Amino acid sequence: MFQLGNTIVSEDIIEKDFVCNLSACKGACCIDGDAGAPLDAEETEILKTIYPKVKPFLRKEGITAIEAQGTHITTPFGDFETPLINGADCAYVIFDDKKTALCGIEEAYNQGEISWKKPVSCHLYPIRVKEYSEFSAVNYDKWEICDDACTLGKELQVPIYKFVKEALIRKFGEDWYSELEQVAKKYQ
Repeated sequence: MFQLGNTIVSEDIIEKDFVCNLSACKGACCIDGDAGAPLDAEETEILKTIYPKVKPFLRKEGITAIEAQGTHITTPFGDFETPLINGADCAYVIFDDKKTALCGIEEAYNQGEISWKKPVSCHLYPIRVKEYSEFSAVNYDKWEICDDACTLGKELQVPIYKFVKEALIRKFGEDWYSELEQVAKKYQ
């Protein structure tokens, strides 16, 4: 672990390689598991605002789940997440013609309907950020469904921090990312 400003960062994000391989995993991270995507309080307000523009891109099951549960849920621990369809798929998941899970929010963004790409936790994946009172912990979330992404990342020699560069800058800023690059150079 090393510190950058108010963050404590795992070396894994500069030492491990990763490139999403949607043709292999079919977007399993959006449909497997037992929790929705983590959200911060600001994102819950964004979801409420953009939902009418995102709704036309969603599956009817997703719309039903959102209209029953809300555009986000609050966990028993007070955390915010995207709602799920029957405890499985993220309510915002859509599928392409190859049955690959995609994000309905991101599709609305790609079509120019909204200016917000998707929750930052999704954009950052496989990095997870845990907020504490004094600092943020920045960690690699290793999940076997992403083994193909690790293999592809290794083949292409793309470390995690480079794969999620845009998301890290979105979350922490350009200066923070520049410092991260300097640390990564020292590790090499």
